[in-house]
Formats: sequence, C-alpha cells, structure tokens
Amino acid sequence: MEIVTTHKNTDFDALSSVIAATILYPDAVPILPKSINPNVKAFLSIHKDIFETYAPEQVNLTQVQRLIVVDVNSWGRLDGLKGLQHENGLEIFLFDHHAGQGDIVPDYRCQEEMGANITLMVRYLEKENKRITPIQATLFLAGLYEDTGNLSFPSTRAEDAHAAAYLLERKADLNIINTFLRPAYGEKQKDILFRMLQTAKRRKINGYRVSFSKIDVKGHVDSLAVVVRMYREILNVDAAFGIFLNPERKKCMVIGRSNIEGFDMGAIMRRLGGGGHPAAGSALVNSVVPQDIQDAIANFITGGQQQHVQVSDLMSFPVISVTPQTNMADAAAILRTRGCTGVPVVAEEKLVGVISRRDFRKIKKESQLKAPVKAYMSTKLISIAPGKSPQQAARLMVKHDVGRLPVVEHGRMIGIITRSDTMRYFYDLLPD
Repeated sequence: MEIVTTHKNTDFDALSSVIAATILYPDAVPILPKSINPNVKAFLSIHKDIFETYAPEQVNLTQVQRLIVVDVNSWGRLDGLKGLQHENGLEIFLFDHHAGQGDIVPDYRCQEEMGANITLMVRYLEKENKRITPIQATLFLAGLYEDTGNLSFPSTRAEDAHAAAYLLERKADLNIINTFLRPAYGEKQKDILFRMLQTAKRRKINGYRVSFSKIDVKGHVDSLAVVVRMYREILNVDAAFGIFLNPERKKCMVIGRSNIEGFDMGAIMRRLGGGGHPAAGSALVNSVVPQDIQDAIANFITGGQQQHVQVSDLMSFPVISVTPQTNMADAAAILRTRGCTGVPVVAEEKLVGVISRRDFRKIKKESQLKAPVKAYMSTKLISIAPGKSPQQAARLMVKHDVGRLPVVEHGRMIGIITRSDTMRYFYDLLPD
C-alpha cells in the first residue's frame, strides 16, 4: 500500500499537491488531515465525488510501504502518521517548495523554493505528459494562485507563471477559483464592511433576495469590490449593492455582486452608465442622493430580470430507490449498474434514509454485504422543494455535507438533485 498526505490545516496548495501526486502515482491513496481550511472544506463538500479522500484513521499503517509527502517536510505537521516515522523499509518520496531541511528523510526528494508547491507537481505532470481534466486543472490553479497571491507575491518564480499558463491551457476555470479563494483586505476595507453590516437589510424584489448599503467614503479606498462581495456572502443574498458616496467629488461609486442565474448585474450597471457581466458590475454616477440610485436599481430589477432556473429543471426522475430490507450487495449492484453515488431508501412511499458509496466503507467483512440497507444507511434527511434555485441546493449540500437532495413536494418525493447536477449547471453556465 502507498499513501500520499500533507500538512495539518490543509490549504488549496496542499490539497492540489495531494491530488496531483495521485496522478503521478496512481496507486497512492490520498490521506487528508482532520484539520483543513474552511474554503478547502467547502470546495471538497461540493466536489467530494470527484476528489475522494480518506482520513488518517482509515489507514492500516502496517500495510504502508511507500509514503509520499507534499508541501511539508516535518513529521510533526503530519496527522496520525507518527507510527511510520521509525518504520524500517518504508520508502518516502517528498515534494516541498519550502526552504530548509525538516526531519523527514526521504529516499527521493524534490525540494526547491517556489511560489507554490503545486508548481513542482505540474513540472512532473507536464514532463510525463499526464492527462489532467479541467476540474483538476482548476483545483491546481487555485492552489497556485492562493500561495502566490495570483502571481503577485515576491516568492513567485517564473516557473509558477509557466505552470499557471499550462493549467489555463487545460481549461482551468477562473470563475470557480474566485468562488473559493478569498483575497486579503486591510483596515479601511474592514471598517467599511463593518459599517455596511451595521445597517444591513434584506428585501425581496421580483423573487430575488437583495441588499443595499449606502456608505459615505472619504478619499480613495481600494478593493471596494472585495468588500461588496464579502458583504453579499455574509448576508447570503442573491445580489448586493454598495453605493459609496464621495461628498467632495459629488459622485457615487456603485458596485454590485450577484451569484444567481438570470440576474444580470452588468445590464443593471449599464443602465447606470457603467458596465460589467452577469455576476459583477460597477458604475460611477453623478449624484449626491444615494437613495435615488437605490430606487432606480430596484425598478430595474422589478422590470428587467428573467425568471431563474429552478431545482425542478435539473432534478432526475423517476427516482431509483431501495427499501430498508434490501441487502447491501443488491444496493451495491444498483449503484454500480446505474452509475450513481447514492440512492434514497423508501418505505411505504416515505423517505427514511439514503445509502451511498461512502456508507460501504463501514463494511469490513464480506458477510456484512448480506445485511439490510437500514443497518448502514444515513438517516440524516435533508430535502429541497422543486421551486428552489440551484444555488440554494448547492448551499444545502455544503452545509450538511451531503451529495444528493431528495426533491419533495406536498410530502411526496418527486425527484432527486445531486452534486453532479449542480456542478453541471454551474459549469455549463461558463463560456467555452
């Protein structure tokens, strides 16, 4: 058995390096520490079926013959693997972009100062002509951008830029990356965000959850777009508008951010004399009455936005299900034949559980495959109404760490929407 792992408090560079190592070493099992950064956890929650990883306690250390360590060179920063530190005959490969020698003594070492560790991994992927998918390229570029500040940190090397170009050529998706990476902001931005949140209010306009904030701003303040994006995310609204009045110039800077299909932020800003695209826009308005601008935007939303896509447009039906008495072997055959990652468990037309591929990890003996599904199914039932949006479905999956949501109407399950359904929706929205 061979495994690949990384440091505690796993960031995107560490996660991407682990996944890249599994491409270079196809037999390696990816092991992630228990502690991972929140944005990485959110990414894995929505992409768990693509990037399947394991916890340290799921590894039988006595069977490990090769250990691949990425983005770290110290035993103390690994999780649950101390039993391997003095194991005779253990082969260790190390890939690390940090300077200085740690206490891991590898049989093979690739250690060079670089902006991001994934850059070293990409070097080998390119050299060995390994095929990588667009979502893998997206993850790898997220790691590279996170550790190099989008190639702006002083630690960035020319090879980091080459790796970024290589990943973009393989269709790394910058829109998805921007969803999960959080840019830094300073004291001025923090103060403005705090003031915006103090007076924050949500309102429904044409079916959309919208929030406006009107703030006086003196002098020049960078990264107001970052503040508005964080404001929208904290309030968890479909669209947010920051109206920033500069009394000295007698002008208002209007910045908008949205995250829902059918809401064209760029179109609204163009009507104010600015511009943008469906998810983001801005305009500089000659006005000293922010309320007038807010009223105008509200009128634009009322009259100019299209009906958004609903869960009922994406769900699968009829739903393949099993009963609580179905044995695990038959359930496994259904999952394998249908090519799905989980199915609902229904008794007398009532949803009582969900059985997924991950539940089969609980099985340790072949004889347990004869047991009924009810012994292993998850009874944590989270459902969604057919009129909800794909974004709301994705939020529920992330919040409750589930890969599928039964679609329920009037107490009856009429369909199911999966993590893959929402992913296809989000990626299909992006230009070719």
